[in-house]
Amino acid sequence: MSTILKSLGFEKHTPYVRDYFDNVNMRKSIYMSAIIIVLEIWMIIRLTRTIFREHLQSNFWHYFEKYYSNYIILLTMGFIMLLCAIRYLRGKLKCRNVLVITKYVFMVVCIYFGIKVSLNDYKKGEQILTFLTMELFSLCLLTWRPYAAFLISGVSFLYFYYRMDQMVALNRIVLYNVNDTGVTEATRINFFFMWISTIMVCIANYNGIRAQALKAKNLQEINSYLSKLSVEDELTGIHNMFYFRNEAEKLLNYVTTDKENVVFLFFDIENFKSYNEKYGFHTGNDLLIKIAHMIDDAFKGSLVSRFSDDHFVVLTHFDGIKSTIGHLSGEIKKLQKEVHLELKCGAYKPIGDEADVSLACDRARFACNSIKKHYDRTFRMYDKTLEDRFQLKHYIVNNIDTAIENGYIKVFYQPIVKTENGEVCGLEALARWQDPHYGLLSPGIFIEILEEYRQIHKLDQCIIESVCKDYCESISNNKPFAPVSINFSRLDFELCDIVGFLCETVEKYHVPKEYIDVEVTESALTDQQEFLPSAIKKLREFDYKVWLDDFGSGYSSLNVLKDYHFDVLKIDMKFLSGFNNNEKTRPILENIVSLTKQLKMLSLTEGVETKEQFEFLASIGCDRAQGYLFSKPVPIEDLRKKIENSELKIAREYCN
Repeated sequence: MSTILKSLGFEKHTPYVRDYFDNVNMRKSIYMSAIIIVLEIWMIIRLTRTIFREHLQSNFWHYFEKYYSNYIILLTMGFIMLLCAIRYLRGKLKCRNVLVITKYVFMVVCIYFGIKVSLNDYKKGEQILTFLTMELFSLCLLTWRPYAAFLISGVSFLYFYYRMDQMVALNRIVLYNVNDTGVTEATRINFFFMWISTIMVCIANYNGIRAQALKAKNLQEINSYLSKLSVEDELTGIHNMFYFRNEAEKLLNYVTTDKENVVFLFFDIENFKSYNEKYGFHTGNDLLIKIAHMIDDAFKGSLVSRFSDDHFVVLTHFDGIKSTIGHLSGEIKKLQKEVHLELKCGAYKPIGDEADVSLACDRARFACNSIKKHYDRTFRMYDKTLEDRFQLKHYIVNNIDTAIENGYIKVFYQPIVKTENGEVCGLEALARWQDPHYGLLSPGIFIEILEEYRQIHKLDQCIIESVCKDYCESISNNKPFAPVSINFSRLDFELCDIVGFLCETVEKYHVPKEYIDVEVTESALTDQQEFLPSAIKKLREFDYKVWLDDFGSGYSSLNVLKDYHFDVLKIDMKFLSGFNNNEKTRPILENIVSLTKQLKMLSLTEGVETKEQFEFLASIGCDRAQGYLFSKPVPIEDLRKKIENSELKIAREYCN
């Protein structure tokens, strides 16, 4: 029922649909009024020529009253309708009531003219084409709601039929002295069908244009939504990076911009991840929205955008930013609950004609990252020190592939010994970058950068390949080689099939699986990544031993032990840092070692630097130890020399 009522026009139009109908009607009115203007001018010219040709000037007023007046009225109405339509489409006619009244008057004049002319024609025995033409013009070319078209056409058809019926009856009485009902049954039926056909055309016309209007409205809404998405961050409602980059580039290229006073700011909400974990993502999103608008309000008139996650960027004037940031930091601290939130801000001032927005944001971000975990600092300006580190960072990212290809990535091995006899029972593979430009780069420099730029899997695949090659070369030359533990990053499992790569490489170089162990850090397992449990399970199914690295460095260690099964528990070196001064160190270590035995794991403590520490570990039953007391990480050639010089004694089972 609802669909039928809508198809008949019994619905309230939205402003967009209403305007769409008005536009369609006005465009059609231009053609319709133009045709009427041309026809009426032609009729006036034609009638005037007839009067002069047949010398009927004496009857001019008769012709004026009967014909000219009608032509002039219709011609005038055509001009008014044409002018009104053109002005509306050009946006110069703002009052819709004027438009509606003009359309109604135009329709009435057209239908009246059609009735009058067709009755004249019918009197002479001719067709009623003018009436039908004007009906179709007025009701079908102009789009009316079907119920309105029904009423208008019904009244006009009934009136025309009534006049026509009277005319036929009068003719029959005068000519044939016959008093009957007027028009024949066939004429009535034909007339009814003409009216029904007109109504059907009106309904079809209305619903066709209505469908087009709704389709156009939907497209406009979609385009509006997409346009909004292209400049607005979906979550927070402030600008996104697409808008920020475009507008920032324009601003930097304006001649009037005071470039000496322009600064890029990068904001990071420290501990926001912990806030999400404690209170849930919904609460976290609410907080993020609030903070986004606080930053936006604090830098009114500046470019403010959400960079990603809990990061924001601002392009503003340098003057007064420190006080603004300080105030903003204080306001954000008021929003924290049990989780401590800290606003960190890095800043970068473009030099000269620099206009690379992405690079500027990257440098401001680098400055921000440099003060993370420094709770006494909120703001850091990008300077020469950071520039050198930044250049190194980009060098590492851009040259990791070249370094692997040219053999700049080296594997250094650090021995792992048994506490019962001090013999080497294993090795840890550690990456070093021997760069021709920067010299020897330690993993503390490049591993974090490769993880940030999601290229760490390239390094770890290179280490796997190098370890397998070293094993193969050692066996071929009858050199001793102990099992090697390789560190896997959490991102390795996400960025590539690291387990599949390990299996393929081990098989390629014919390395026994008992010679390769995998170390996974505790922090990786507390990130709640769904793919990690299945990956670790797969490693164990393929007979690889899995170690838990850095145990005790985080806050969820016991949960990790509960949820996963490991072969070796590697105790973080931090436990030995206060060995001589902290009385709690020894009982904690003793209890951890006892726990590993209960869980049927081997215990390994790293960071052993003194004989006293080593002897203590042996006394409490710790199975293995690693540290500078035995050896720093060294290339395999140096490791072999240490073994040959009896500085290190390798366990008998690993000697050829």
